Amino acid sequence: MSIRAWAACLIVLAASGAPASAQQQAAGADDILSHVISVPNPRAYRVDGTQNGASSSVRSDGSVQGGKALRVQVPGRSAQTWETAVSVPINRAVHSGDHLVLAFWARLEQGENGATSASLPYNSVQLSTAPYTALFSGPVTITPQWQMFEIDGQANRDYAADALNVSIHLATGHQTIDIGPVFVLDMGQ
Repeated sequence: MSIRAWAACLIVLAASGAPASAQQQAAGADDILSHVISVPNPRAYRVDGTQNGASSSVRSDGSVQGGKALRVQVPGRSAQTWETAVSVPINRAVHSGDHLVLAFWARLEQGENGATSASLPYNSVQLSTAPYTALFSGPVTITPQWQMFEIDGQANRDYAADALNVSIHLATGHQTIDIGPVFVLDMGQ
């Protein structure tokens, strides 16, 4: 089950007056939290590319889940989109065959030459050290509105805690991008 489905279930239960007790609703929220294997706090993210002129800061933003976002000023387009990237730690082990869900909030604060959308071609769960091989990845298109994106994949073998991370490549233009909470959920077999 995806994070959207879990969140939708919890919202529907809370809003519908369904016969679920508050304790059952809290148990549902606790259950989804037990699947989070990443560090969803923007203060824990690393920005790669500062040697190329990228800069970043954590800012308050009440319109995104959690109220905090990492704002990244990308100096320009590069043929190697990883030249400016956000890295998010995954601090729990993953087992072969586990279904993983990468879900993250993102928006375009300022696009290149006034663009109102930007492509982020590589958003992945990957090895945290060279050769940085991706378990899975997918592209997204961001706009000025906060959106949650979701990319699913499967672990091809066992990985120790800290052997994986999330990588979001940003060097697709001279632009400012906000990254909110980034979640990786391990939904098991």
